[in-house]
Amino acid sequence: MSLIVIPDDAPPVLAPSDAVTQLRDCDHRIYSTLPADSRQLIARIGEADAVINIRSSTGFSADVLADCPRLRLISIWGTGTDHVDLVAAKARGMTVTNTPAVAAAAVAEHTIALMFAVARQTVNIDRAVRAGEWPRAMVQQLHGKTLGVIGTGAIGRLVARLGAGIGMKVVAWSFNQRGDYAWVTFDDLFRRADVVSVHVRQSPETLGMIRAEHFALMKPSAIFINTARGRIVVEKDLVDALRDRRIAGAGLDVFETEPLPRESPLRLLPNVVLSPHAAGITREATEAGLAMAIGNVLSFRAGTPLHVVN
Repeated sequence: MSLIVIPDDAPPVLAPSDAVTQLRDCDHRIYSTLPADSRQLIARIGEADAVINIRSSTGFSADVLADCPRLRLISIWGTGTDHVDLVAAKARGMTVTNTPAVAAAAVAEHTIALMFAVARQTVNIDRAVRAGEWPRAMVQQLHGKTLGVIGTGAIGRLVARLGAGIGMKVVAWSFNQRGDYAWVTFDDLFRRADVVSVHVRQSPETLGMIRAEHFALMKPSAIFINTARGRIVVEKDLVDALRDRRIAGAGLDVFETEPLPRESPLRLLPNVVLSPHAAGITREATEAGLAMAIGNVLSFRAGTPLHVVN
């Protein structure tokens, strides 16, 4: 019998959603805790022909896939696929789908919010006012500044539009240079931009692609924003640049290790604004993404697969 398993709805987003009603006529199981390890994951999905993956912390390695012979589809809620062995999935005839662009507006808005929070020192000033102070910080304005966008997919394009909308000049770099942008070289983007914002996927070619040599190119007044993936950046090099004030500040939604470890030096830096990999989590984007993830399963079963990654 066909079975859909959601092995990692923790904390629950699918179970309480409106989108879950699409599964009412399907045999399905929803687990409200994360699998403790790969063996527990296999125990949960071993009988399934389709999995809806909620959390990127759930890893679908070659070994996991080898122990799930009935599995034919992994439908990811989100765009990232770095936690799935796509080569092994393809070799076993398994299809992997995702939900492209569904959270683009949410992530782009969050990116702009981080830009403003860092530039205006919003968090530090809020704390000072709550403590009874009346600070007069000399903050930055973004209007008239240069925004450097790394990656011009759905999110990067929208960030560029929003940046231009508040009066910023936009320069861009991308692996695939399509569209009417002021294209610059990778290094030149770091030299020219007052705000550098990262919007490329995590892949073997992007791991650690931003490192000390790039922070050294940035202006002392520049801001670095990352709402893509933490491992695209060599985090230690970023910490050094922030600690030594070689750049003015950073807004980070993603990290090398998540959740952010208690001992992370980023927690202690006053020129950093942090959020918990939540840029795409709005009520609207969540419902749309969950509905698309379920729709990908139903379309696959109907013989018309959508949003196929592999």
